[in-house]
Amino acid sequence: MNRKELEPDSSPQAAFGARIRSSREARGWKQEDLAERTGYSSTHISAVETGRKMPTLRFSRSADQAFGTGDTADTFERQWREIRHGSLLEGFPQYVGYEGRAVEIRLYEIGIVPGLLQTPEYAQALANSAVRRGAITQEQADERVAFVAERQAALVRPRPPMLFVTMDESCIHRPIGGTAVMDAQLARLAEIAEMPNTLLQVAPYEMGERRTFDLPVNLLTLPDRSVVCYAESQTQGHLDRESTSVLPMLTAYHQLQAEAASQAASVAMIRNMRRGTP
Repeated sequence: MNRKELEPDSSPQAAFGARIRSSREARGWKQEDLAERTGYSSTHISAVETGRKMPTLRFSRSADQAFGTGDTADTFERQWREIRHGSLLEGFPQYVGYEGRAVEIRLYEIGIVPGLLQTPEYAQALANSAVRRGAITQEQADERVAFVAERQAALVRPRPPMLFVTMDESCIHRPIGGTAVMDAQLARLAEIAEMPNTLLQVAPYEMGERRTFDLPVNLLTLPDRSVVCYAESQTQGHLDRESTSVLPMLTAYHQLQAEAASQAASVAMIRNMRRGTP
């Protein structure tokens, strides 16, 4: 029997495959046994174990069911998401899972337009910059841009969420991608403000110390009215579902909205920026 030796450290995909094999062998199962339990062929199992085939979300969930890891902190699904979104901060892929079900989305951003509002060209310019810096690969950059598009699909579902967006004024002043890209992005913001399920506000510089957040914040209200908060720094992301810490963030967001410019004034500010673009 030919047995390919695995190199788990060679890539996240290889690590996933090695874990599948070790979990299977620890139970004394053959590939045929795991195939029967997951609904896949033994050939497919072999291809995943040796890293020749990328695992899918469905496969990962089937593996969790077969190995009984679905209720643990280290599921195969979580490992798959880390592969799928390897260039994203910890906690963000999980946040996006909630975002797709939210009935209300509240965003606060500094420096860049929030991903849900970005044009493809704006998102591509940000991703390309990260590639030039060596922070991510071109493949990861393409994935980031595709991921932004996937998230934006949530805004046009049959029952779209109510979207509250408060942007620091720096978001509309910071030039990204050149004049044409930035002009199209500002135009997109004005269009989004006209959507019936959207409230867009700019937090002007003159708010000074009255600005309630110093870092980007995302707040989601789920169908059961519970609230999830996601916040991040340059290198870390944190998803919080504890009401004792999330509800004060919601209060701070409401205070931010009260101090920010109205939607009409914010759109006027955006249009003035477009007219002032060289």
